Amino acid sequence: MAVEAYDFRVPDLGKNSRSRVDPIRLAMRSLMKNLSKMMLLWAIVLLLFSGAGLKAQVQDITGTWQGTIKVPGRDLRTVIKISKADGGALKAVMYSIDQNGQGIGASSITQDGATVKMSVATINGTYEGKLTADGNLIEGTWTQGTASFPLVLDRATNDTAWTIPAPPKPMAADADPSFEVATIKPSNPDAPGKAFRVSGRQFSTLNTTLSDMLTFAYDLHAKQIEGGPDWLNKDRYDITAKPDGEGQPNSKQWKVMLQKLLADRFQLKFHREKKELPVYAIVIAKSGSKLTKSEGDPNGLPGLFFRGLGDLPARNANMTDFAGLLQAAVLDRPVVDQTGLSGRFDFELKWTPDESQFTSLGAHVPAPAADNPNAPPDLFTAMQEQLGLKLESTKAPVDVLAIDGVQKPSAN
Repeated sequence: MAVEAYDFRVPDLGKNSRSRVDPIRLAMRSLMKNLSKMMLLWAIVLLLFSGAGLKAQVQDITGTWQGTIKVPGRDLRTVIKISKADGGALKAVMYSIDQNGQGIGASSITQDGATVKMSVATINGTYEGKLTADGNLIEGTWTQGTASFPLVLDRATNDTAWTIPAPPKPMAADADPSFEVATIKPSNPDAPGKAFRVSGRQFSTLNTTLSDMLTFAYDLHAKQIEGGPDWLNKDRYDITAKPDGEGQPNSKQWKVMLQKLLADRFQLKFHREKKELPVYAIVIAKSGSKLTKSEGDPNGLPGLFFRGLGDLPARNANMTDFAGLLQAAVLDRPVVDQTGLSGRFDFELKWTPDESQFTSLGAHVPAPAADNPNAPPDLFTAMQEQLGLKLESTKAPVDVLAIDGVQKPSAN
């Protein structure tokens, strides 16, 4: 910082004026000394503030980023669009453009200096990377489940940005589709897990019994199925199928196609009855609902995938979806929605399960550690504290599917 110098001069008052001049000169000399000290102090203060400002400055990461995940046998181009929500927090949407190109909302994204972290709960994925000094690269790792892959993201420009495929056109709402092609084969007995999957226009199951397929296709609990042979709950199958017609089926249409497949390939015949059974009813707690409205496609499929026993992220899910998952995978009786809540929601539910839960998945729930102060609460408490919902044990009339006849699946 430059300091302008001033020339302070005192006129000569003559030989006999020394006693009057010296005090003035001394005062001026003292003033200049103090002024120099003050200017030096301000220079130091400004330098300190300037350094603090530089240290606090963070690169803006909003915009479009893209990179390639190299999985065995395939390269997957990935685009992540980062923006700011109304409150100023970051939000992101991820696109895997070599798969279906549909946007998947990140459940969280944060920036701490050069460190960027993102979680995509619906596909059990996380990303962590470091922003380079020039702000044009994020060098990090994509982790999905137990697998991890390097992922370097480039800041895209209008000239370099990859084209994101248009979302698939939805199937007509009044369409009555069937599976055009379907294969059914016995599951590998060594394969872990159980799943129903939809990827684009392909439907598949893993390690599913006929009872599992019935509960999925008709939105039932296993206790709402009566009759049938022993193999109904023992023999496991993998299904791969594609629909006829055009467009992307909705959730109801996928289930209708599976119903037709069961009637055709398993020769399933049944009738319906109404019975009063013990159920769990989902109601709104006294504290009120704490659910967040989803910004996803109101006609799209819900995302309900367990990251682990008692760790459930949900995206674009309605209360019927949530109740169906609880009764199919978690609880030992049917679950009915009595919340009166409409629309779709995003939420995360974490609880410590007990030995009565997840039996339909064949999972062994370990006893909770008694000395773990950070363990989540039980399911009933967690739903009230985290979602503002309550599970009530009661009785209610529900549909029961009584099997009149069924056979093992016909050849492909």
